[in-house]
Amino acid sequence: MALLAIFVIAGAGHLFAQTVPAEISGTVQDAKGVPIPGVTVKNLTSAKVVVSDGNGRYKIAAAKGESLSYSYIGYTTITQVVANQAVVNVKLQEAGDKTLNDVVVVGYGTQKRSDVTGSVVSVPKARLSQLPVTNVMQALEGAVAGVNVTTTSSVPGSQPATLVRGQNSINANSGPYVVVDGVPLTKTGGSLNDINPNDIASMEILKDASATAIYGTNGSNGVILITTKRGTSGKPVIRYSGYAGLENLAHILTPRSGEEYVQKYADYLKQTNQVQQRPVPNIGELPAYNAGTTTDWVKEATQQGQMQDHNLSISGGSPDVKYFISGDYLKQKGVVKGYQFNRVALRSNLDVNVTSFLTVGTSLFLTSNNYDGGRANLLFATAMSPYGQEYNANGTYAIYPMNPEQLYTNPLLGLNTTQISRTTNINGNGYAEIKFPGVLQGLKYRLNAGYTYFPKREGSYIGRLANDMLGTARSFNASTNSYTVENILTYSKDIKKHHFDFTALYSAQERKYNETTAGGVGFINDELGLDNIGAGATQTSGSYRDRYGLNSQMGRLFYSYDSRYLLTITARRDGSSVFGANTTKYGVFPSAAIGWNISNESFMKNVSLVNNLKLRLSYGKTGNEAIPVYRTITTDGTSRSPFNGISTIGVQAGNLGNTSLQWETTKTANIGIDFGILKNRINGSIEAYQNKTNGLLLLRSLPIITGYNNVYDNIGKTENRGLELTLNTQNFVGDKFRWETMLVFATNKNKITSLYGDGKDDLGNRWFLGQPISIVYDYKMTGVWQTGEDVSKQDPTAKPGSLKFADLNGDGKITADDRTILGQIAPKWTGGITNTFHYKNVNLSIFIQTAQGMTKNNPDLTYGDETGRRNTPAEIGYWTPENMSQTRPALSYNNTLGYGYASDASYTRIKDVTLSYVFGQSVLDKLHLGSLTVYASGRNLHTFTKWVGWDPENNYSTRGSGDWVNNYPITRTFVFGLNVSLR
Repeated sequence: MALLAIFVIAGAGHLFAQTVPAEISGTVQDAKGVPIPGVTVKNLTSAKVVVSDGNGRYKIAAAKGESLSYSYIGYTTITQVVANQAVVNVKLQEAGDKTLNDVVVVGYGTQKRSDVTGSVVSVPKARLSQLPVTNVMQALEGAVAGVNVTTTSSVPGSQPATLVRGQNSINANSGPYVVVDGVPLTKTGGSLNDINPNDIASMEILKDASATAIYGTNGSNGVILITTKRGTSGKPVIRYSGYAGLENLAHILTPRSGEEYVQKYADYLKQTNQVQQRPVPNIGELPAYNAGTTTDWVKEATQQGQMQDHNLSISGGSPDVKYFISGDYLKQKGVVKGYQFNRVALRSNLDVNVTSFLTVGTSLFLTSNNYDGGRANLLFATAMSPYGQEYNANGTYAIYPMNPEQLYTNPLLGLNTTQISRTTNINGNGYAEIKFPGVLQGLKYRLNAGYTYFPKREGSYIGRLANDMLGTARSFNASTNSYTVENILTYSKDIKKHHFDFTALYSAQERKYNETTAGGVGFINDELGLDNIGAGATQTSGSYRDRYGLNSQMGRLFYSYDSRYLLTITARRDGSSVFGANTTKYGVFPSAAIGWNISNESFMKNVSLVNNLKLRLSYGKTGNEAIPVYRTITTDGTSRSPFNGISTIGVQAGNLGNTSLQWETTKTANIGIDFGILKNRINGSIEAYQNKTNGLLLLRSLPIITGYNNVYDNIGKTENRGLELTLNTQNFVGDKFRWETMLVFATNKNKITSLYGDGKDDLGNRWFLGQPISIVYDYKMTGVWQTGEDVSKQDPTAKPGSLKFADLNGDGKITADDRTILGQIAPKWTGGITNTFHYKNVNLSIFIQTAQGMTKNNPDLTYGDETGRRNTPAEIGYWTPENMSQTRPALSYNNTLGYGYASDASYTRIKDVTLSYVFGQSVLDKLHLGSLTVYASGRNLHTFTKWVGWDPENNYSTRGSGDWVNNYPITRTFVFGLNVSLR
């Protein structure tokens, strides 16, 4: 009996030893050995759950024989049985249907990709890192179907223009609405320049009415949703990412050399029948000519561009408190002298589970942008004679390098001016979310509140050294205060195979803007300048303020049956302060969408070729109120004029209001097919859409006798149609080598279907019924008149060397009636292809972008020789009787018709190439690091185009346009960078 008792006790002790849980630790990685944070590790026996930290590491209590489950969205869940080891390292394989399980932000909530019924595209995460961009939209150019991003200028800190599915409106704003962490960035004064690309965790673009109607009037031109990084449970993880590199002009439109310049001047005098008295046009050029010295003005106005970015973040927390803190410093020295951009950005994201039912959090950021600096004038640098005088004898810049020529000043004078341009975005967002228990389980209430303070300061002083003999100072200060409050109620319920999601919203937005200006002219000296405007002999001042408000209510119902049949119904009601007293300020914008997951049907189970097949249909209406405030009110302006020797303030006509102004509305139909075949090695989507916009917020021209130039009115209609394709393929998948391709393609065709209701075009504004909104309307050039050709029957005023135009109306002369539509400014189709190659730990990504079917007036060809007074680019020739050019006119040709030299602006660009190396775990263990990636990246490497000039995408201004500051061509950038995290 005693022996039996001893045996039982010993057996129990042995059993107890087997079940005593030990601490198991390890690392979760992907197939490439990169740690995966946020993996759910569950003990299937004890139900204990932990989450891997930022370095993929975890610790959990588990005994021998118990099973651990490792699961993460987009990866195949695996189960590991605990043996005698204390360390369990696992690798997760990407799931074949990972795109279907991805969580997608859809506005006021998230959905699984397989449940989405609207047109929502997620920006590839590879575009959000390892690219030397200062604005995240620069990384999207050509990479997302249906999103047209155009870089018209590479001025440091500038923003590209963005259109989602083409231009619906003519005068009203057509840019997308930007929301960051659920709170709007648009309409607060801020921009995407204020968002550090390193802080972005995901980015979704909503394109059709079903997706955008939830934002009502704000969604009329598409919506960009940005979610920033949040903290995860586990020990603190410190990450550093940074790059540094060089910038150069991608293509230089080189001016003529000294010899070519002299020859051009001689040819000009010959063609104009003038006697040449000296080899160069101006006396001031003779000393340099006689000495044989020349100045490369483009070289003098440019410099080696540099850019660097440093980002440091720390994240971590416990299951109840999670934090993410980051700081970023970006410094860019432009390729044109004087241009620069500095940005300092700080962010703090916090999430706290106060109780089991209450969660609160904040998203705070501060961004300071600095664009200071006097700038060189690249336009004038291309106009200077190579024999021009750059410096005076005392070392200062010569004001008129081609003295006595005074048409052009020294392109470097701007460097002698004081220029201040700074903005600060102080943004504080907070939320509180309550989850109701018991019978109300599935019901949640969330309060979002955001406040933005956006001060802006500009100032300038131009003095004697910059050709202002009196001295002129200007100061501008403005601030925008905005708040947003959103009350969101959601309810989710599953009843057998039925799933319901309901979202209700009540929100209020307000923006207050004010500005003050001060100026002074006539300073005794240039010593104080901007710091003492009151010292100016003549003083000016001004002030302005306005207010904008928006109140909204929204309801959305999502229903699915057995993950096969999907339905989304949305309605939003917006009330905007911009509309007048004679009409309602409110508009209602409904939408509906259905989806059918065909691949989930029983008859598809045996179709192994198809892994995913979904059909989507949507229809809805959105509104646009994107016009300035107070345009419904008739206002007067002031003017100062002398009366009896006294300066008197008078009143003049300002804005003519329209109190009946109301919403511009767009009705959108969308059909889409999502597909995946061959175990999703080939997957993507095809979409077609049609937008019909009516009641355009159009600036209607008025007879000048009324005292007003125009008035906003609800007239006119437009139509947008397009096709979009996104295709992802895994071309080769091996143990060590993989090759993946992403292809995007989009077409868009817009046209004006109605203007003033009389069936007539608006010739003055170049608006034509049945034609795109932005077109080139001009004469059709057919060549150049050559010596001996008979001009009498087509253009009697022409001479040899004159441009030859088609006489379209056959009246024997070239008049305004011979103008025709030569093409559209927006591309007819755009595309991009990214090939990514992986070999062991080496990754190579090559992205090629294209835009086709564009026609633009070419300002680089409209360089007027200006009676032989300026230099011209060597690449742009001119006609002579000997060369018999059929593309360029004679130097004596006067462009009296104002021909704009319409040119094909289509291009294909090697947009970026990135080579990276991800260090393996063995190296990381030796270096005591969590992860380490090094990379080299180049952008705008080469452009294939027929365009003659700086760049087909660039909007280059001619002399007299006043916008020479943005004459800053596309730049080529090379950087080296690294991403590293500490354990």
